[in-house]
Amino acid sequence: MAGMPKARMNGAKPFVKWVGGKRQLLSQFQELGLYPSGFDGASGRYFEPFVGGGAVFFDLRPKNATISDLNSELIATYTVVRDGVERLIESLKKHIYGKDYFLKMRAMNPAEMSELDVASRFIYLNRTCFNGMYRVNSKGQFNVPFGRYRNPIICDEDNLRAASSVLKDVEILNVDYKAAVSKAKTGDFVYFDPPYYPVSPTSSFTSYTKDGFAEKEQIELRDTFAELSNRGCYVMLSNSDTTFIRDIYGGLKNVTITTVSAGRAINSKATGRGKITELVITNYPVGGNDGGKI
Repeated sequence: MAGMPKARMNGAKPFVKWVGGKRQLLSQFQELGLYPSGFDGASGRYFEPFVGGGAVFFDLRPKNATISDLNSELIATYTVVRDGVERLIESLKKHIYGKDYFLKMRAMNPAEMSELDVASRFIYLNRTCFNGMYRVNSKGQFNVPFGRYRNPIICDEDNLRAASSVLKDVEILNVDYKAAVSKAKTGDFVYFDPPYYPVSPTSSFTSYTKDGFAEKEQIELRDTFAELSNRGCYVMLSNSDTTFIRDIYGGLKNVTITTVSAGRAINSKATGRGKITELVITNYPVGGNDGGKI
């Protein structure tokens, strides 16, 4: 990939656990050549809406980047990691691992807290809640139960400092994906990792925002994918391996649909967990044969 370092597994990595995170898939992304080899990271810009844990962002560490998400607490956490990591580390060290303390922290209202305290609470809950999930109810309140761990790592000092260094010059936005990519232009690289379309009625019980992301929203995202492609952007998108997703993207011109294998544990029924297939959809050929630098 011209101007961009090869993806790296060492150094900075996601500092929050995220259901559907891509860390386990990074090696497949590399082996299958799913990143656009023609993207020039020195002159082009990398966009990652729906940033979540940011596994792909931390894997690539692009020189010019905009990451974003509608989850205001998540974005506050990224901002504090970038701008105030030492104060965050100090705060994280004060937390206590225990159910009563967890419930007390969970009941707090982020709207009444400083950005630093929001970030500290967010990481604490993420590291101590059940399965590292992020789920909110219809009122937008975090409602994941207490997780039982032997010795959860609440404050990973080294990784937080490494992440802060990678985020130093990154633009971090609390906006929807359409606003986030509004300025993307020819030669830029956009990676979408939206809430997945459910593979079954029981597989979609996790809500990242109170508004949800159903068929209408998936189709609107498909239209944005097509618009960005027409602008000359490189576009890559992950989603569930379903007939619906294959159908809405399969009709677009110059689209490559690649199947990858992932281990997921987001189904509410144990029999629905384990290895599944996911789709990676690109508007360029995969395997490093897209013609080189634009």
